[in-house]
Amino acid sequence: MMSAGSLGGLFLLLAAQALPSSAPGDVPASAATHFQFAPPVDRPMTYRVTTRRIGREGSLVNFSLTYAMQWQRVGRGYRLEAVLQRIDSDARPEVTRALSLMLEPLVGEAMAYLVAPDGSRIDLVDPDALWERVTARIEAVGAKAGRPEARQLAQLIAALPAAERDRLATADIRALVAPANDAIPLSAQAGGASVSMRHDGALQTIAKVERDAAPVAGAARPLEIDNLWTVDTATGLVMREQRQSWMVEAEGDGRALVEERVRALEIAPQG
Repeated sequence: MMSAGSLGGLFLLLAAQALPSSAPGDVPASAATHFQFAPPVDRPMTYRVTTRRIGREGSLVNFSLTYAMQWQRVGRGYRLEAVLQRIDSDARPEVTRALSLMLEPLVGEAMAYLVAPDGSRIDLVDPDALWERVTARIEAVGAKAGRPEARQLAQLIAALPAAERDRLATADIRALVAPANDAIPLSAQAGGASVSMRHDGALQTIAKVERDAAPVAGAARPLEIDNLWTVDTATGLVMREQRQSWMVEAEGDGRALVEERVRALEIAPQG
């Protein structure tokens, strides 16, 4: 049976993908005014979120989610329809067992989001009904496959505060919408981090290097985090985001990649 600790680790993994830390609708006004927001409506999009992490054997393990998306105009704001199409991983099944148990019931499930006219607020449509369907599917899949931990996972999801469930469900969308992504620095002054910006036509590329520490074998090891965003300033959408975490060698003369996340958006050509 899956332990509470491993279930907690599952949600830590999901939370780690949620780079924007603010709750839905809680974005500084400066972020909303810095980026124009005009997503292309009625054009199919593909959104891929790929995470690579160091596994127990020391090699990088890939885990990827692929969404189909489309924007619609609703009143003064927008509605985004997103469907998780695929889950791919090169890890052994036992490594992704818990995460797959939670995410596989979401495959094919249409999720709708209402987005404010300026992109500053993102709300999941009918979240209670969505999570009710998801937990029911998790239990059904678990029962069919003889996996008793499914009920425990469903109960854990149901016990989460509604705001936390919504934060998990909107994380990738908040990362996609530049006005709602409070992780993107708006100026070169970013609390001690190294920030650079450049423009190439409608595309703005923002790079940010952070320095932190991570516990390894009971000791703090230096960590460097490289962030890179490419924003389409005409639409306010983040076309690509890359976040790499590097463990710095003790002597400071080298570093090793321990985690990478890439979010990439492809928009179908205008017909």
